[in-house]
Amino acid sequence: MSSPTPAAPLQLDPDRLLPADPVRREIARRLHAQVSGLPILSPHGHVPAAWLAHDTPFGDPTSLLITPDHYVTRMLHAQGVHLGDLGVGTTLDADGSRRAFRSLCENWSAYRGTPVRYWMQVQLVELFGVDVRPSADTADEIHDRIAATLATPQFRPRALFERFGVEVLATTDDPCDDLADHRLLAQDPTFTGRVLPTFRPDRYLEVGAPDWNDHADRLHEVSGIDTGDFRGFLAALQDRRDHFRAHGAVSADHSHVDVRTDKLDAGTAADLYALARKGELAEAEATTLRRHLLWEMARMSSEDGLVMTLHPGVCRDHHGPTAREFGKDVGADIPVQVEFTRALRPVLEDFGTNPGFQLVLFTLDETTFSREIAPLAGFYPAVHVGAPWWFLDAPDAIGRARAAVTETAGFSKSSGFIDDTRAFCSIPARHDMARRLDAVHLSTLVADGRLEEDEAAETIVDLVTRNPRKAFRL
Repeated sequence: MSSPTPAAPLQLDPDRLLPADPVRREIARRLHAQVSGLPILSPHGHVPAAWLAHDTPFGDPTSLLITPDHYVTRMLHAQGVHLGDLGVGTTLDADGSRRAFRSLCENWSAYRGTPVRYWMQVQLVELFGVDVRPSADTADEIHDRIAATLATPQFRPRALFERFGVEVLATTDDPCDDLADHRLLAQDPTFTGRVLPTFRPDRYLEVGAPDWNDHADRLHEVSGIDTGDFRGFLAALQDRRDHFRAHGAVSADHSHVDVRTDKLDAGTAADLYALARKGELAEAEATTLRRHLLWEMARMSSEDGLVMTLHPGVCRDHHGPTAREFGKDVGADIPVQVEFTRALRPVLEDFGTNPGFQLVLFTLDETTFSREIAPLAGFYPAVHVGAPWWFLDAPDAIGRARAAVTETAGFSKSSGFIDDTRAFCSIPARHDMARRLDAVHLSTLVADGRLEEDEAAETIVDLVTRNPRKAFRL
């Protein structure tokens, strides 16, 4: 009988992502060394504060590494795996968790060349000590190794937070959230990190949505301010913003299909709002009021200091049957084109040079980096360029974005890297990837004689530390 074929090894190249050219590689190594051990600033993400507030041990490999990570689940879904079998919208038992993990390992080849493969491989090797490549034959071995590791005190959420070197972690929260978990963390003398809430009012601005009136009523219930008219609605939103600021929030995040900020006169806005409360608003009118509400959010940011971040250009929940079965935000989002220059002119006319206003722009349309976002940031003091996100936070796309932005806006107007993730254990891998790619870009400038290496070293440290602190007022 022949011996079984040994499993292929899983290992990391210490020079991964660095240039193949030996001159640039040596420069990039030195630059990466400047930042590889620096703390992580994560001013926009989706890790639940409850994980850290209660320090509850992670249950199993699937619920930690697969279920909450849209990047992982959507690619498995594309291979024919049912989302419910991955724990999306349901709770898996032990056997179900193991089967879901097998699905990941059996479809490991589907991730070749993707950033998901890169992050997952770094996690498996550096965090869990896995040294065999995922496959149908190794799935149970890897699952059991991770499960045993998660049962140790060193792998509880707070221990990992400290091990990862996270200095600041922002969550994303509904305006009506009481922020009790954030309060627990702030009042706990044994927890020394900063976990900040982020004000995310999308559902309260989408006045044409079928459930919008329910949200407006909830806003009244929580704030104690009557939302029966437009003036009260705005006052209630401001009250909740104040609540978030009192709990450490530094930003308000907005994600609509576009970023038009058409300013209405007070009477027109009030009339449209009254129609919305009656459920009589036409679709075009709902869009008009939503765009005005986005202008109102900018006005509030200019007054209360919450940094305004815009994540536009996404067709949310593209597949209706999936949304009906599993709910919203399960990975079925598809990018669409978006325009910034004319769309943001009303806000920038009013607040673009206001020292109290700060705006961070994200995009899923690469063509807008050099055509619109960088030029806007290159003129308006208030505007900062957000990191490539969702479908663009991949090595090649990050490199293209850095080149497209820097030539017009320089390095100082970029936000630094933002992981925007629910996958807690991938945060170090994502940030290190960005640091390596910045080292690559800067090494090219040095090798080409366009920048001195001491300036490049100062720049890469700024990108990791100074830039996010400045862009998000940390």
